[in-house]
Amino acid sequence: MMTNERAGGVNRRDFLAASGTTAIGAAMVVGSGTLLLPSQGWGMELKALKPETMATMIQMARDIYPHDRVPDKFYAKAMRAHDDAAADDAEKLAFFEDGIADLNGKSGDGGYLGLGWEADRVALLRDMEDSDFFQAMRGSLVVGLYNQKALWPLFGYEGASAHKGGYIERGFDDIEWV
Repeated sequence: MMTNERAGGVNRRDFLAASGTTAIGAAMVVGSGTLLLPSQGWGMELKALKPETMATMIQMARDIYPHDRVPDKFYAKAMRAHDDAAADDAEKLAFFEDGIADLNGKSGDGGYLGLGWEADRVALLRDMEDSDFFQAMRGSLVVGLYNQKALWPLFGYEGASAHKGGYIERGFDDIEWV
């Protein structure tokens, strides 16, 4: 049984974050280049990165830009660009593998995925936010995650409007989630 040592007890988010392991942490890693998440109904073939590295990168991406309603497969799609880049460049492969190894080393036993509390993972990320590795991950997510058209409805974004005459006359201020 997990307990929350923080004052005030356990809230819903902490309970869900700590019960078992994170969804990506519970990933089934198969073969030398396949990451499967049977509970979520998807998987991905990897060209260069280790499946464990990709699983950690996906969790890191989720912790940098947390959206409870966005499934892990969208974070994985955003991280795929790093695997593609690492397949063609040994330096990039070492950069990502070493970056995750460093993160896992700072996380203690069980590595980054073994940290049950989101707040603990975020604290580690805050400590390394000035590093080249963190900035590479964060920067790639801005485009890799938010340019996925399938996600736009979740955020209330209707897409480009220039071909429709712009936003000024079409309710540019009707966003309900802000």
